[in-house]
Amino acid sequence: MAKVSTNISLDAETKRKAQELLADLGLDLSTAVNIFLRQMIRENAIPFTISRDVPNKETIAAIENTENHTDMYGPFDDVKSVMEALNA
Repeated sequence: MAKVSTNISLDAETKRKAQELLADLGLDLSTAVNIFLRQMIRENAIPFTISRDVPNKETIAAIENTENHTDMYGPFDDVKSVMEALNA
């Protein structure tokens, strides 16, 4: 299959760090990009999860409860008491 060149823009620091890591793995940047693109085609998706680092609503509620000292349990004297509270 014929090879074609493609230009991509990268932050210099990102490129340097990626090249260092890839060199440790015995790869170059071009090979790594090809691996990524082939995997993307194979899976018909980006081959890793892309998400915002934002807690879900349950976690937000738990954080708020902790900060406000509400809906708190314990202290517990033994494991049996903890399990009873968890299963209540």
